[in-house]
Amino acid sequence: MEGERSPSKLSRKNPSAFYLEKVSFSWPSGIKALDQCSLSIPSSGLWMLVGANGSGKSTLFRLISGMLQPNSGQIHCSLKPLLMFQNPDHQLLMPSCRSDLALSLPRGLTIKERLQRMREALEQVDLAGVESRPIHTLSGGQKQRLALAGALVSDATLLLLDEPTALLDLDSQQAVLKTVSKLCRRSKNPLTALWITHRLEELEYCDGAAMMDKGQIGEWFSGDLLIQRLKLLAGRRV
Repeated sequence: MEGERSPSKLSRKNPSAFYLEKVSFSWPSGIKALDQCSLSIPSSGLWMLVGANGSGKSTLFRLISGMLQPNSGQIHCSLKPLLMFQNPDHQLLMPSCRSDLALSLPRGLTIKERLQRMREALEQVDLAGVESRPIHTLSGGQKQRLALAGALVSDATLLLLDEPTALLDLDSQQAVLKTVSKLCRRSKNPLTALWITHRLEELEYCDGAAMMDKGQIGEWFSGDLLIQRLKLLAGRRV
């Protein structure tokens, strides 16, 4: 991780960009997914959430993306969110890379602008030259990076990544992690990414990490420090 940040520095809020304040959400069955949940992303960068199944992480993403509405509390997001799933086949809809990227392009662009934007996005995710390739010929990691290129051409500024490496082999996991990290640290228009993970080794790439438990989110720590705290907690449970 580049430049470890202390918890005190990570707690400084930037309310103009993104925050949740005391957000609660319950399913029709009565099961509470979020309970007075508050969250603020301090800046652009790669931020990770760790938590057990049922802690509310996926529901949180659906609330941020607007797929669900909270029962109470406030969500403020001046960023443009895009939700990415574990399985890229669930969001890549067209037969070729070019045709799929075209679905995400803003309206009003000339043909030259469309082609240039797609070409630049593919270069940024290390997929230069694949425009004409059928999507079914791509590996799982390449498909996830193509989905990232779709986010870039759509002008998304907040990536919501729900365990995007869960179905990938080790090399593909590393490729996706490094690509997202690079996009979040580029000098021009760096992205903000909120990444759900169960793999503690992935925390080494993040700018900050927090634990989610029972519908609430703890404070931000450096990835290394949260790993230490989680290992200490696991030792106490043995």
